[in-house]
Amino acid sequence: MTPDTTAIEADAVIIGAGPVGLFAVFELGLLEIDAHVIDALPQPGGQPGELYPGKPIYDIPGIPVCSGQQLIDGLMRQIAPFQPRLHLGHQVSTLQQQDDGRFLVETHKGLRLRAKTVFIAAGVGAFVPKRLTTPGIDAFEDRQLFYSVADAARFAGQRLVIVGGGDSALDWAIHFATQADQAPASVTLLHRRDGFQAAPASVARLRALCEAGQMRLVIGQVDGFEQQGERLTALQVMGPDGETQPLPLDALLVFHGMSPKLGPIADWQLALERRQLVVDTEKFQTSEPGIFAIGDINTYPGKRKLILCGFHEATLAAYAAQALIAPDKNLPFQYTTSSTRLQRLLNVDSANPR
Repeated sequence: MTPDTTAIEADAVIIGAGPVGLFAVFELGLLEIDAHVIDALPQPGGQPGELYPGKPIYDIPGIPVCSGQQLIDGLMRQIAPFQPRLHLGHQVSTLQQQDDGRFLVETHKGLRLRAKTVFIAAGVGAFVPKRLTTPGIDAFEDRQLFYSVADAARFAGQRLVIVGGGDSALDWAIHFATQADQAPASVTLLHRRDGFQAAPASVARLRALCEAGQMRLVIGQVDGFEQQGERLTALQVMGPDGETQPLPLDALLVFHGMSPKLGPIADWQLALERRQLVVDTEKFQTSEPGIFAIGDINTYPGKRKLILCGFHEATLAAYAAQALIAPDKNLPFQYTTSSTRLQRLLNVDSANPR
């Protein structure tokens, strides 16, 4: 077979940029293994970053409390010395073993990587946003219609409508309504009812901002839209009284939640049990040698779906992968507190630790 010269060569490919996938980057980095990370979302964070970025987490060892976003931010700082290659907004469509034993990983956007090992850290599957079902409105996606915020500054001076009633919708509505610099011209939260599935403090803050005239709450459902040429100009909103009124806008953010989909993983010929990948507890390897599954995507006797358990799984899987990637490279087990080699990798000055 002629070698595929279009694929990027990689020692390790990690599918999933949630906490466990990011920590796998760290553990592989300590073993001098570079990693590529692929995630369907446009930013790292996985479930904590998307579903509860502002909610407190109390069971991370050594951290009495942190939010989901604070955890992700900390992990990103921790792995920065290893300079991982992040391929965000890519959903893996194909995973195939090649004649030479390596794995061809391909995404729906045509990214191709040929890897010695693969780590599946996809949580309960690829998180994809629940989209508006209004016929034709998807034509405005990534121009005026967005399901996440990659650059808040792009909405400065615009009439911004945010749809949803959960934590993400309220958090972003409050964020934009309280910006001193680069603030939108107006902020409107649209929700189907005057009740929210969000933190009580966020609901109280939202109502206070509405009373102060810093933002607006509209109760109703999207029933259509208006456009001029190729620009979205307004939503048609049906209120509780059944009447439909236009809601003018320049940009539309929709936060209807995320839907986990196992997707192509189910077609990769790996042993599954109740839509989870079966692994051993020595290496956290799947039924295919060289492919590891860590975090909520895997199952084994005694499995607990906790972030700290995923960190443990990532650690043992990294050591197992090192034996496959560089079997002749003998790296002694060392501690970061005393190993000058590890401290060099981490860019740490042992005389003046950060």
